[in-house]
Amino acid sequence: MSRRLVVPFVAALAIGVPGVVVASPTASAAVVSSSTTGSVTAVAAAKPGPNKPAPKPTPVKPDPAKPAPAPIRTTLRQGSRGPAVLALQKRLGSLGYWAGKPSGTFDHTTAQAVMALQKVAGLGPDGVAGPATWRALDRGVRPKARSTKGRVVEIDLRRQVLMLVVGGRVQYVVNTSTGTAATPTPRGSFRIYRGYASGWRTAPLGKLYRPKYFHRGYAVHGVRDGFIPARPASHGCARVSTKAMDMMWTSAGLRNGDKVWVY
Repeated sequence: MSRRLVVPFVAALAIGVPGVVVASPTASAAVVSSSTTGSVTAVAAAKPGPNKPAPKPTPVKPDPAKPAPAPIRTTLRQGSRGPAVLALQKRLGSLGYWAGKPSGTFDHTTAQAVMALQKVAGLGPDGVAGPATWRALDRGVRPKARSTKGRVVEIDLRRQVLMLVVGGRVQYVVNTSTGTAATPTPRGSFRIYRGYASGWRTAPLGKLYRPKYFHRGYAVHGVRDGFIPARPASHGCARVSTKAMDMMWTSAGLRNGDKVWVY
């Protein structure tokens, strides 16, 4: 039999014979003999089909040798939103400036925390996080406690901030506005002796939110948003925001018997 008749003859024998695979007419074929059965098999050459999905790209892992991207240092104020605000809130909290739960929204509570930081850093306390405020955060500016033991509420009249100190360590710092020169906050050492937990209380000089009294009618109390200016403006009490006052009624806040040191 001539060589030109071998391949057609083998392919013809393969049709309908069990154990034999016939190549697709569009694919190239090879003739393979079976060592066990003696049959001849035509095997299709593997070719990718037109609908075969492309291989998935291998994810690129970050290079640990490369520095992390620098945080966004844009000027932030009330109404700002996004990751830069979230980073600001977390940094304030890490230094002890109470800004509530980080949310990514620059609200009144965040502005109060920024003002507290600015007062401690000796900056103009406007509640806007600009370049100087970011630099103070980078330096880790925070106040030092004067007390060394026990639970003490320190009210710093010069810098206009309130601190809760436990065992000489500052737990949190809150922006405050104390008494004016005409109606000063009394200096000295006192104790919180009672409080009013049920919201607003009408006092002779105005409404107080959940006050904690430390000397006669003097108290740490909340006021409505916008009533805590950067300067002393009260009738002698220490004003804080309503949200800060709510926090002070939690287990992490102020307790009856806590020492209040006004200096």
